[in-house]
This record gives sequence, structure tokens and C-alpha cells, in this order.
Amino acid sequence: MKTLAIEVGRAVRQVRKSRGMSQDELALQADIDRSYIGRIERAEANITLDMLYKIAEVLDCEALDLLPSRATLKGQI
Repeated sequence: MKTLAIEVGRAVRQVRKSRGMSQDELALQADIDRSYIGRIERAEANITLDMLYKIAEVLDCEALDLLPSRATLKGQI
């Protein structure tokens, strides 16, 4: 399962940076703690579906855009 958390964290970081947004800005707009954003990006926290959708809304993308494909995770979960 660790691979899933790593891939989601990478996607959150990539989209956040592509939007020119800091962790602080994302956290403020999503109304969550900045340290939690860092923990998600470092795969130290298992993100809930509610949080995934909240972050996707702030990043102006689909939650699906933050999830890896099954092919990426093949044999990992």
C-alpha cells in the first residue's frame, strides 16, 4: 500500500507546483493543516477520499488526476 501513498503524494505535489501554489496556500484554501499536506506529499499519511476530493477541488483538478493508474501499481498492492 505504501506505493499508492507515494504515487498520490507525488501527484499532489506535481499538480500543486504546476499551479504555482505553496503547501501553505493549499492548506489554507483547503482548510487543513500545512503539515498534513507535507505528510501526504511524503507518503507519511493515508489520505481519505474526502480529503482527496477537497484537495482536488482547491487544485482545480479531478480527484482521479491525483490517483495512479492500475498499471503503475501492478503487483504493488
